Formats: sequence, C-alpha cells, structure tokens
Amino acid sequence: MPITVPVAENASLPAATTAHLRDIRQTTLSNGLLVLTERMPYVRSVAMGVWIDCGSRDEALAVNGISHFIEHMVFKGTTTRSAKDFAREIDAIGGNLDAFTGKETICFNIKVLDENVPAALDLLTDLVLHPTFAPDDIVKEQGVILEEIKIDEDNPDYLVHELFTQNFWKGDALGRPILGTVKTVSSFTQQIVLGEYARRFTPPNMIFSAAGNIEHDTFVAQVEAAFNSLSASSGERLAKHNAPKAFPHITLKNKKSLEQVQFCLAVPSLPVAHPDRFGVHLLNSILGGGMSSRLFQSIREDRGLAYSIYSEMNPFRDTGSLAVYAGCSADKTREVLALTLAEYTRLKQEPVTDEELKRAKDQSKGNMVLGLESSGSRMSNLARQQMYHGRFFSVDDITNEIDAITPVDIQRLAQQLLVSDNMALTLLGNLGTLKIDRADLAC
Repeated sequence: MPITVPVAENASLPAATTAHLRDIRQTTLSNGLLVLTERMPYVRSVAMGVWIDCGSRDEALAVNGISHFIEHMVFKGTTTRSAKDFAREIDAIGGNLDAFTGKETICFNIKVLDENVPAALDLLTDLVLHPTFAPDDIVKEQGVILEEIKIDEDNPDYLVHELFTQNFWKGDALGRPILGTVKTVSSFTQQIVLGEYARRFTPPNMIFSAAGNIEHDTFVAQVEAAFNSLSASSGERLAKHNAPKAFPHITLKNKKSLEQVQFCLAVPSLPVAHPDRFGVHLLNSILGGGMSSRLFQSIREDRGLAYSIYSEMNPFRDTGSLAVYAGCSADKTREVLALTLAEYTRLKQEPVTDEELKRAKDQSKGNMVLGLESSGSRMSNLARQQMYHGRFFSVDDITNEIDAITPVDIQRLAQQLLVSDNMALTLLGNLGTLKIDRADLAC
C-alpha cells in the first residue's frame, strides 16, 4: 500500500507557511518510490521529473561519464518507441521533454498542459524504464559525445572551469568531468551501460516530483500504475562517499591561441544544507553576484580591466567552492588578481554597510521568488529540497532566514572562507612570462 505523509499539519507555523506547505504532499509507493507533488491550481501546466539521486561524482574512475552517457542513451529508443516516435508524440501534445546530468543528479523531465498529463506520464515512464541500449546506438552516441567533449575543450570558459575543478578536488570523482574522457567514453559497451543503469535506476535512488494543476491522489495512482514494473527489490541505495579534500593549488596553463587569460580564484566553501548557506549566498552576491557587486564595479566599471567578472557558489552535499571568474589580457592579470584580493581583505576587515546588505538581500529574495513562479522550477525545487534537506521550506521560511543575516555574519563568513592558504588559482591563456606564486595570493 502507498504511504502518504502530510507535509504540513503544524498549527504553530505561520499561516502563509502552512498554506504553502499544505499544497505539497508526498507518498511512498509500495515499491519504495517517493512521489512528491505541489498543487498550483492557478496554472494550466504540469511539470514532472524523475530524479536519480546520483551523478558523475558517484562513478568509478573507469566509467567516468557513464551517468551522462545513460542520460543520452535513454532517448535513443525503448521497447515500444523509437527516438522519432518520442519526438512526434511530444510535439503532438505541445510539450517539452528534456534531461540533464550533474555532479550529484540525473533528471528526466517533461512539461505539458494539465489535460495531457496521462500521455506525458506514459512518455516519461517509457523513456526512463524501458530503454533498449542497442549496441549500434551506443556506438553512434559515443561519436556524438566525443564531439561534445571536443567542443567543450575548444571553449576557454568551460576549460578553465574543468582545469580548476580537476585540480581542486584532485583524485576524487567530484573533480572529474561530467562528460567523461575520450578514453572512458570510448570504452562503454552495452554490458557496462546496462549494469550501471540497473545499479542507479532503482526506487531507493529515485524521486518522482511534479508541480502544477494536479490532484495528488489521482496523480499518485497514475504513477503507481506506470512504475509497477520497478520492483522494490531492485537494487539498493548507492553509498555516498566522504567529502573530498580540497587542494590549494596554482595552475598556469599556457594556450597561445587564446586572446585573453581565463582567470579562476577559488576557496573551499559550505555544503548545500549548511546552516550558514544563506549568509554565503549574500557574501557571494556582494562580492561578485551582479552588476552592482564590488568586483564588477571595481574591475569592470571603474577600471575597465575585464568585460566579464563574477563570483559563484558551487555547493554540493558535503562540500563546495566559492570562485571568482574573469577574462582579461595577460598584462592586466596581476592587477585583476590584486584587486580581487583587496576586496577579500575588505570583506574580512570591514563589516558591509546596511545599505549594501539590504541590496543583496532584496536581490536574492527577488531572484528566488521570480525563479519559483513556473511549474518547472517548483518541480525541481521539490526534488532538490527532498534530496538535500529531507524537508520543505516555504518562501517565507527562506526570506525570514535571509532577513536575519547581519553584517557581522557576512564578516565572520568572509574571515572563515577567504583564507589565503586555502586558495586555488587557475590561469588559462597566452601567459607569456607571467608567473604567480603563493605569496601573490596573500590577503
């Protein structure tokens, strides 16, 4: 029997929070598959996704890239549909069928009008549960992905990210490319693909989430009928590895064909679910998260040293990074580095102003609310909150936490994270005689 758990039955919660969470329901099917829904009666769309709670960081070295490869291969045909059949049927209902692979997840998702939910569910179920992985298709897709790897290696923005990541989490799967390598992708056989698919696509490793104009009980009954072929005994939950060690490093990669030097300066940061996650989010916003950020104003607007400069967080389940990226000429690289480090020092030594913090808070809250206005974003939010937090947060919950952050919190986090000895620097481009050593990273 399916087990349905109400998400919000707590009268002590604020009324708005309780009302929001009351629209979220979860049911565990008899085979162990967790189904999450959020009812949005004011829209006509429904977005649904099958989430696999593992990604490229859960791969062995010999099969690096297999998660991404499987994500591609399921679209090549099933026991009842060809790739052309999928294309025709999704167009016939005016829907959007997509997928992606990340470091920690694989997701297959579809978005349609509410009246087309049964047809969409049938397509999504067939795609995920009944791929054939035909040997001829495997060979063809190997060629496609090898070309994709070449394209990315020709992209300096991508390449500097990969160089940084591989050296920052050196020797760990988190540092390996999601696409895999020419060697690993070329080695994939039908036996390898079937074995890795069977290991990952099991009820303990899967979440089915949906948001839009749907009724939970009716939808759960449809999902249970569709997924009844997925046995409760098929596989176990994949074990999660310990957090990898981050390696401070300076990597200078000379590539004479590039006009600019691609610049990445990073430090270890906090995991997705850390209590200080919103504080780091605001720190990132103030540092380089937008056009009003310190780095953008100082380096681009005031001095014209770079066209693109920004900072970003990369949080994972047990670790993370906070990185600054820029593109500049080789003769301006030292100045860009020095100005970036000067902003690090200022964040550590001086509390941010109330006005600057308020602007960062308003930006963060605005981006969050605008980002949750579609059924697709709500569907994704459901699955991610379940995977990383094991509970659901309303918009009010999150905005209250953001509003509670003080300048003292931002300064404390800056002092905790922006430590010279922990910094990693990657430079890619026509470097000439440019040399950087550890003393140049002092702040």
